[in-house]
Amino acid sequence: MTWDEASGGGTCHTAEVCVVGGGPAGIMAGLLLARSGLRTCVLEKHDDFLRDFRGDTVHPSTLTLLDRIGLGDATRALPGRRVTSLRFTFADGTFQVADFTRLRGDHPYLYFVPQWDLLEMLARAGAELPTFTLLRGREVTGLLRDGARVAGVEARGPDGPETVRARLTIGADGRGSVVRAQLGLRTRRFGAPMDVLWFRLSRRPADGDGLGGLVGAGQLLIRIDRGSYWQVAFLIPKGGYGAVRADGLAALRRRVTEIAPVFTDRVGEIESWADVRLLTVQVDRVRRWHAPGALLIGDAAHAMSPIGGVGINLAIQDAVAATRLLAGPLVAGRADGSTPTPGQLAAVQRRRTAPTVLTQLMQRAAQRAFLGPVLRAATPPPAPAMIRRVAASPAAQGALAHIVGIGIRPETPGRPTGGDLPARPALRDPTAGSPRRF
Repeated sequence: MTWDEASGGGTCHTAEVCVVGGGPAGIMAGLLLARSGLRTCVLEKHDDFLRDFRGDTVHPSTLTLLDRIGLGDATRALPGRRVTSLRFTFADGTFQVADFTRLRGDHPYLYFVPQWDLLEMLARAGAELPTFTLLRGREVTGLLRDGARVAGVEARGPDGPETVRARLTIGADGRGSVVRAQLGLRTRRFGAPMDVLWFRLSRRPADGDGLGGLVGAGQLLIRIDRGSYWQVAFLIPKGGYGAVRADGLAALRRRVTEIAPVFTDRVGEIESWADVRLLTVQVDRVRRWHAPGALLIGDAAHAMSPIGGVGINLAIQDAVAATRLLAGPLVAGRADGSTPTPGQLAAVQRRRTAPTVLTQLMQRAAQRAFLGPVLRAATPPPAPAMIRRVAASPAAQGALAHIVGIGIRPETPGRPTGGDLPARPALRDPTAGSPRRF
């Protein structure tokens, strides 16, 4: 990527691909495009990836993908926790509904790893390439246009306004996507009966391990084993956060111990509202993922329910498909500076529509049949008949593990198409501690 000073207009960067958003979809797309020999710039709004309670579930299909791109050993070196089953506890007992050990392959488990560690690992892999640039602390504020075509982005950087010009702009900036808003693409929104409060509580040896849900009267608590602590998701009715805050922190602690008495001796670790994070759940997808010179992937194209923890994995699969389908046209278009055609951009959406739509349909069905009734229950409910049937069938538990862990249409990375480009002169990124090759 080239870097020069525009007269009176701030810093100008030039790349072949500009990726907005340094989450799983953005970093993976940037890494794979750079490996294809395309000069790629990833813009991340924050100075680091250290934000708690992001999607931390890495599924078997994504672990296999990381193996295939040579990052399996690096992934296994991260401070992760393997989980092999999913259980729910109701008023009449505990029922196992998914058994990941029944999956074929090298990874018959879910891997819970702090997302910031995963992103830093991918960023380090990208930093080894002369074609990859990650600019942190850049908040995208608008799009550059060349007639009807998107020609890059405008951003606020640590030293003022910046622009990145590129033949393709990929919006991977999440459910609040600036790129999506600037493109004015229509969004289809689906309801969700819940929001989620995230917090952490210390884990004791006698607690047991794994992943499980505790179902109470009008509430559901999911606890995720993170080794030294539990990452806890406490589901509340949609829009109910104001009422929870009005009731006070003591009331929240009391509700947690009612549904999970094991936490009675440590619920005081929720010392203030700063220890609680609200996830406002939304499920949506744009009707068209692309515009001339631009493509949306991940949550920018389709926000997922937290059910199954599949959002990070769908986002990464989007990135893999986009790279495989567009790297070739981008390399071929170097001679005349052309961008991928509308048909080539639409091919990415066609490839990823079925996994997105079917996953959202299953999530919405679970919301209607399970979560909605639980959150409306006046007394602790017994296990629904469907839960009992799944718990009684090892084959059904394996099938559910496949749907969650492998997903629909897992992607395979393509071969690099562009070869290594000459290294750029070493220039200094103002937010980095040492010179970087742009």
